[in-house]
Amino acid sequence: MSQIIQLAQAAKAASRQLACLDSTRKNQVLNAMSTALMAEQQAILSANRQDLQAADQNGVSAAMRDRLALTPARIEAMATGIDTIAALADPVGEKRALGVPPSGISVRKLRVPLGVICMIYEARPNVTADASALCFKAGNAVILRGGKEALHSSLAIAAVLQRVLRQFDLPEALISVIPHPQRSLMLQLLQQRDSIDLVIPRGGEGLINFVTDNSKIPVIQHFKGVCHLYVDSSADVEKALDLLLNGKTQRPGVCNALEGLLVHQDIAPVWLPIAAQAMADSGVKIHCDAASAGYFKTPHLLQDEDFGQEYLGLEIAVKQVDSLNAAMAHIDRFGSHHTEVICTEDAQAARQFQQRVDAGVVMVNASSRFSDGAELGLGAEIGIATSKLHAYGPMGLEALTTEKYLVNGNGQIRA
Repeated sequence: MSQIIQLAQAAKAASRQLACLDSTRKNQVLNAMSTALMAEQQAILSANRQDLQAADQNGVSAAMRDRLALTPARIEAMATGIDTIAALADPVGEKRALGVPPSGISVRKLRVPLGVICMIYEARPNVTADASALCFKAGNAVILRGGKEALHSSLAIAAVLQRVLRQFDLPEALISVIPHPQRSLMLQLLQQRDSIDLVIPRGGEGLINFVTDNSKIPVIQHFKGVCHLYVDSSADVEKALDLLLNGKTQRPGVCNALEGLLVHQDIAPVWLPIAAQAMADSGVKIHCDAASAGYFKTPHLLQDEDFGQEYLGLEIAVKQVDSLNAAMAHIDRFGSHHTEVICTEDAQAARQFQQRVDAGVVMVNASSRFSDGAELGLGAEIGIATSKLHAYGPMGLEALTTEKYLVNGNGQIRA
């Protein structure tokens, strides 16, 4: 029997043990994990330096290096995130009544863990802590397959969490790590449908496509984050500028950063010169349509079919539109079902935008950077679903559970 099969089967057995753990005990374990991460941060930072040195030697992109890098502040944020998850209401065990049908049987639904979650990710060592904590609180075992870029960091974080599991007499297999980055092992992992219940890949579009094409297990898909800000004709100028700069420049290498800017032609003469200067001051490279080119010093002209790129850097695509409908049509064609934002003072336009735009998160007068599990009140997120089964948008605790039917009768038989 291969190592991967053994690991998956051990995770499945461990998940059954975790499913019996009550919320109080789970929270005690999580709080201990948070404390342990802070106590061991020097060891984690040392492991991360190995990954950063290798990244520099291999010439990784600035966006990937930013996701890879850990600092004391980021480790503290991981620990705080785990404490936040511990403080959240536990969805496991929730019941809801569905009534009594004519047969007289009583029908309820009970929220239960999914079982075993497989996380496949690239240069994101914080995923190791976030995914472990979320899966644990929701009653699931997790198998972590990080990329080679973050391998030392991920192993160091997981080792801390596993030590806490041992302290509470829980199986280490609740948090399993694939210690080698070979793609052949990932292929084996994706075949273990008898032991693994869900695969969540986090990374570039190539990784998502590979997992989707090769998995025999259901996959949560998040191909890319092409997020737009639409500045409506009624937009407040200062609000629109703040949303643009925060969404594009605060952390341009993440999936909820803005990649597209749509501007109503009626407000363009007033607002675009201000926005152009602000983006120039921030070093943002401009790609745009011909109608917008005159507002920028050195724009790169785009043909219509060239929109919809995920730049993951200080670049943005700008286009003028003549109506709300045109903006929504552009988003429908070039968006990635991640996050879309409208800046408007028109309540009807805001309502139409939120009702008709097909994205996991649709915002009115708020930065796309809030499209994050922690910011939306989920405590943390294990991923963002841009497909619709079985979740859509940032995935928190409830998305890591399902419901089963509880039926009680008194000897009823079906006629």
